[in-house]
Amino acid sequence: MDQLEKHSYDVLIIGAGGSGLRAAIAAHEAGLRVAIICKSLFGKAHTVMAEGGVAAAMGNRNPHDNWRVHFRDTMRGGKFLNNWRMAELHAKESPDRVWELETYGALFDRTKDGKISQRNFGGHEYPRLAHVGDRTGLELIRTMQQKIVSLQQDDARRAGMPSGAHDGRLKVFAELTVTELLLTPSGAVSGAFGYWRETGRFVVFKAPAVIIATGGIGKSFKVTSNSWECTGDGMGLALRAGSTLLNMEFVQFHPTGMVWPPSVKGILVTEGVRGDGGVLRNSEGKRFMFDYVPDVFRAQYAETEDEADRWYDDPDHNKRTPDLLPRDEVARAINAEVKAGRGSPHGGVFLDIASRLPKDEILRRLPSMTHQFKELADVDITAEPMEVGPTCHYVMGGIEVDADTAAAARVPGLFSCGEAAGGMHGSNRLGGNSLSDLLVFGRRAGEGAAAYVKALQGSYPVVPQVQVNECMQTALAPLERADGESPYVVHQELQQVMNDLVGIIRRADEIQHALDVLEKLNERSRHLAASGPRDFNPGWHLALDLRNMLLIAECIARAALLREESRGGHTRDDYPAMSEEWRKVNLICSLSADGRSVEVVKQEMPPMRGDLMALFSVEELKKYFTPEELQHLPAEDRTDVERKVEVS
Repeated sequence: MDQLEKHSYDVLIIGAGGSGLRAAIAAHEAGLRVAIICKSLFGKAHTVMAEGGVAAAMGNRNPHDNWRVHFRDTMRGGKFLNNWRMAELHAKESPDRVWELETYGALFDRTKDGKISQRNFGGHEYPRLAHVGDRTGLELIRTMQQKIVSLQQDDARRAGMPSGAHDGRLKVFAELTVTELLLTPSGAVSGAFGYWRETGRFVVFKAPAVIIATGGIGKSFKVTSNSWECTGDGMGLALRAGSTLLNMEFVQFHPTGMVWPPSVKGILVTEGVRGDGGVLRNSEGKRFMFDYVPDVFRAQYAETEDEADRWYDDPDHNKRTPDLLPRDEVARAINAEVKAGRGSPHGGVFLDIASRLPKDEILRRLPSMTHQFKELADVDITAEPMEVGPTCHYVMGGIEVDADTAAAARVPGLFSCGEAAGGMHGSNRLGGNSLSDLLVFGRRAGEGAAAYVKALQGSYPVVPQVQVNECMQTALAPLERADGESPYVVHQELQQVMNDLVGIIRRADEIQHALDVLEKLNERSRHLAASGPRDFNPGWHLALDLRNMLLIAECIARAALLREESRGGHTRDDYPAMSEEWRKVNLICSLSADGRSVEVVKQEMPPMRGDLMALFSVEELKKYFTPEELQHLPAEDRTDVERKVEVS
């Protein structure tokens, strides 16, 4: 066997996006030695794709905003399938996490009176997204990256360490991929196994706590806004370690991705375009979103273009534009317009900001979008509309975690945060909630892992050598086959079947067909071959990533087949309505005992606390909850905190 590189830390964080870096800061502040593993280059995490802003109820643009309104909007957006405790913590703690970023050095856009500026976004009642133009995610990563460096420098000064030796307590391992979690005989975390992407050299990390912050699953789909790193690694690691995934059927297709030219299809077009006044039009020039307002949202959205336009300047006396409905509703509407033959020339619809704002204002508010379309599509968005269409963007499901500590189910020492963790967003995520989710639960994961490690009192688990040997054999297998399946061919077929059969609109027969194809792809994946040496070998990297992509694709398909309703990011053509009974059910995926297939079971959702239920009107709750649930709402909790609505 190879000479192994070995490291030992208190907390190991897999993923260097916003949630992973915030977890690292929290664990480091608790006095622990922390390692951060980055699959790509440090600072290039997929968090940079979150362009529009950070959702936090600071009330800077509208004083009526507060955590209760943010909580309500999040639950409404998720169609009440959210882990309500996570949604509560998120709404309450987001403002502090944003203000904290300023102390780290973040430079937000400002209002005229010097406060952090906030913009409108889909599903948010008030302008709530703190932003840096249309490149907020980039600023967040830049700020967190600099905070990590500053903590390393502080460590060096305190220890009197020489220059260049400042990462003993907080170290970043860039361009390194983890392929397996290591466990004790009792099933607790003992570390992780991985390899350097440049050389192929294997690395073993000994750590009693691991935080998974690896992001999403978009590269399992053909059209996606996700970068190459988003292959569901963390979810696959958690499943194989014995943990569970929650509600994987809910995949968000962002309504506005680029559709032309083919080389850039799927690249994200920020919701900030619509938040700043952009409107969607079909090939006939019609603002079609007024035709697609669901009954559950009709009371909050304008019925005419005049009222929708007035809302931007006078939101207290007008209803909001339906162009800013939650993302699942907008994506379905665009899909319907294209199918009806009213799409743009390249299979999307038109997003028009040019006729809505002066050129100078567009350049000021949307500099990245202006550059992106000019360079990639030769389109001047200050003078002509963009062509946009749905693109696989985010997964609401993920690792099942405890809301307060971010501890993963069933595996002691395992934690998760960010997109890799499920529950917070229910069946559909509101724009902007992702960045505040990263900050709130990244911090909680770091603190939860630190508390777990300190409770061990130095009695750390041993890394089993037999597991390390098995990990090496599994990783080397594609390189040792003289011939076999091409990982590129298998990946292409995986993306096509998920795109065609488990995409925006689903049916039982199509999902079952997808599962049949996935079963064959799984079998073929056991015979993948990658030629050449281990260094600089992308075919080998893809062969290893496919283990996770195929596993997660099966979770999505099996859960989608079982959930017989339409809700949020899961639309069943054969079950088009939402079901009050299905709202009470989470679907939990686990790996079978032989490790070859996915099992899905129903799990009843814990009932929402009465004081949180009281934040909604009874008429609204009736659209989602069963009569029995409303009947048992405690009498003392029946008064709405703001509107004094009583349960009849």
